[in-house]
Parts: sequence; structure tokens; C-alpha cells
Amino acid sequence: MNKVLKNIFTVALVVGVSAFAKAQNDSITVRNIYTEALTKGQSYQWLDHLSNDIGSRLSGSLGAERAVTWTKAELEKAGLDKVWLQPVMVPKWIRGEAERAHIEGENARITSVPICALGGSVATKSVGLRANVVEVMGIEELKALGEENVKGKIVFYNRPMNDELIRTFQAYGGCVDQRYAGAMEAAKLGAVGVIVRSVTHSIDDYPHTGSMSYGDLPASKRIPAAAISTKGANLLSTSLKLNPELKFFYKMSCKNMGEVESYNVIGEITGSEFPNKYMVIGGHLDSWDLGDGSHDDGAGVVQSMEVLRLMKAVGYKPKHSIRVVLFMNEENGLRGGRKYAEEAKAKGEQHIFALESDSGGFTPRGFSFDTDDRNYNEVLSWKSLFEPYLIHDFTRGGSGADIGPLKATNDGIVLAGLRPDSQRYFDHHHAANDTFDAVNKRELELGAATMTSLVYLMDNYIQKPAKLIQAPIKQ
Repeated sequence: MNKVLKNIFTVALVVGVSAFAKAQNDSITVRNIYTEALTKGQSYQWLDHLSNDIGSRLSGSLGAERAVTWTKAELEKAGLDKVWLQPVMVPKWIRGEAERAHIEGENARITSVPICALGGSVATKSVGLRANVVEVMGIEELKALGEENVKGKIVFYNRPMNDELIRTFQAYGGCVDQRYAGAMEAAKLGAVGVIVRSVTHSIDDYPHTGSMSYGDLPASKRIPAAAISTKGANLLSTSLKLNPELKFFYKMSCKNMGEVESYNVIGEITGSEFPNKYMVIGGHLDSWDLGDGSHDDGAGVVQSMEVLRLMKAVGYKPKHSIRVVLFMNEENGLRGGRKYAEEAKAKGEQHIFALESDSGGFTPRGFSFDTDDRNYNEVLSWKSLFEPYLIHDFTRGGSGADIGPLKATNDGIVLAGLRPDSQRYFDHHHAANDTFDAVNKRELELGAATMTSLVYLMDNYIQKPAKLIQAPIKQ
């Protein structure tokens, strides 16, 4: 073997040994993270308090205020380098008295059905609203009917989630437009109210609330909008086929109260090499008011808090500054996510990675990534590290609503979303059965460990665009 070939062989051997040692070290660190989460995890206990002692946390409510105070105190107890509150103005909407609704059939027969006001809706008159019903399968079908077939009636949107789609968030996206914009479009055609089929695969008596918008309609043109349970929707649809002239009655006393001050809760571990480059892990602290918001998004909140606790527990010191951000007002405004991005831009902060957990506390399956090819290929090279924990789904796609605004001002940022098994998520989403008892302790802890492992690997191997690379601090 000549000298040149010998040198090449030596270099290749050294590189190979070094790569093997790195992989071994990564495997051990990931194993330690999972062991800590599954044997000494804090996420489930945190969620117990957040759900059962504080409860629902709609923006502007007492529950949201208490959640801000408590999570800040818990992050301070965790011994992070910095913990602070970031003020943000949020809308305050209150549900008021429990909603009532019934179908009026022939011979004055009355059948009660479960409904709930959509978030942001105006109320009915104090005596309620009673009118004929026109059923449609979506906004386009409504527009095709025209004003002459809609004016003076209650529009009943009854398009269900598509059961053929395996990815349930895709099914959700296929029909949520009628909930969000249905009242606005119906009001333009002279409708007096809107009833929307709950966005869930489950056939039950739980109505599912959610955000809606009137766009730029003046207050005088706004009409009350409610969700009806899937069983109620099926009954109403069948009843309309038998008697197209039936009347529907509902009564709601919800109210918009303007804006109030609330907060994002932020905690940080300062990076040892790149303190001015930030990686964010977060979930949204607010929830709807029907349940206690355990899956949406109490699970994401406590998992995000647990990421930083786990790093400290296993003795890992991140190279970049790692922040947990508990965003306020994702459900009905996204004010917290936008505020965080605005302030980061104003301060000239550069974020290179953000991970959100907002898909429930079910068994983790993997992540979706909004990133370039280099970083996505790097992620795919980590598959063997995750396979022992049954994490296998690494896809390109969306990340999370709250971290999305960071993309506009951080060139090359990698965005990711935790993707748990989603088949049961929409059974609970925005409904009264989104409660602590629906969350499995081990599934929740596995999610926190999976998130922490990804953050650890990103901290070590993320591929940054040249203009984002910062020289490490000299020790």
C-alpha cells in the first residue's frame, strides 16, 4: 500500500470510528431521555393540576389567568435560566347560560338536541330563534341556492368528516371551513342563523365548538352560529327529509367582551455555544370552555415544559438557547403566536428551529416538518435512533399554528409538529369530553420523550444557512 492510499485509509478509519462513537452517544442519550420520562416524568402530574385544579382556560377567562400564574411558577421551580411573561392582548368571549335547542315536528312534537355556540358568535334574542331550515353540504352549495332559498331561514351545514381519509387532520381540514366561515356566508344571503355539524368522526351527543368569523360584516348583519352534535345532525337531516317545513329553535346568550390583557409564558435554558440562536418548543395554554382542555392543548403545554426538565435531568447542556413558549389565544385569534414572532423580530432574534405539540396526548408516531431538503434528509438519517421507541412517521408538511409566524422573519428556520396517533383526537377536540381521564399517562410521557429527543438531535446536527451561522463562544 503506497503512502497516499495509506493516509486515505487512515483518515477514513478515523472518520468512521468517530461517526460510530457519535451514533452510540446519541443512542445512549435518547435512551436516557426515555427512561427519565417514563420513570420520573412530571408531565402527567402537571396535566392533572392544569386540568382538574385549574380547568378550562378560554382566552380572557379566570382559568387562563390562573394557568399563566401557575405555569410560570412551575417553570421557575424547574431551575431554568430565565422565566418571564410576555403581555398580549386577547379577545374575551363568554358563553353565558347553557344553550338550548329543539326540533319542532308535526303535531307540535318537540325533540331536544345538543348544541353549543361557536366561539365568537353573537347571541340569539332573549326569547331565542325559531325558523325553517335549509340543509346544505357546504358553502358552495349554499351559494348555489341563492338568496331566494336562504333568506329568513336557518342554514344547516351538514358536511361530515371524510371517513376514507386515514390522516384525520386532512379530514378535519376538508370540512372545517363551514364552521369558520359558514355564518358569514349565510348572513350575506339573508339567513337568520347557522347550525353546523360538529367536526368529529364520532357519532355521539357531544357538540364540538370552535372558532368562527364574520369577516368584515357589520354588527347589525351578524347571525348566531352554533354546532350541533353528530347524533343531533343526523336526526335533523332525517327529520327534514320527512318534513321539509319543520322549525328549529335555539337559544344562546354568549357575548363578546372586547379585548383584555393576557400573557405568553416563556422559559429558557441559555445555550452554551450559540446563546443568541433560539430553538422553541411550545403548545397553547388557552383552551375551549366546554371541557378542561387536556388534549387540546394541555398535553402540548406539559410536554413542552417537560422537554426542558428532561434536558436538565439527564445532564444535557444545549448548544443553542432552548425556549419553552406557552402561547395564549391559539383557539380564537392566534394572538400569542403572532406576538411572540413580532417581538422576536423587533429584538433581532434569530430562531433556527421550532417544535409544536398541538395534536393531543396520544401515542407519538413521529413528526411533520416544514424545512429544506438538507435538514429533512438529516432527520431521515435519525430513523434508527427512534425505531426502538416505535417512532417511524417522518413526513413533510405543516408544523403548528403558533410557531408558523416565525417562518416569515427567520430564513431557513426548521418547523416541526409532533404527530401522535390521531384516530381518537377528534372524538374529544373542542368538546365537553376533552378531559383529564381521556389522557393516558404513558402515551403522554412517550410524547414528551420523543419531543426531547428530536430537540437534542436538532441542537447537535441542524443544518443552518450560511448567514445564520454564528461563531461559538470561546471558553
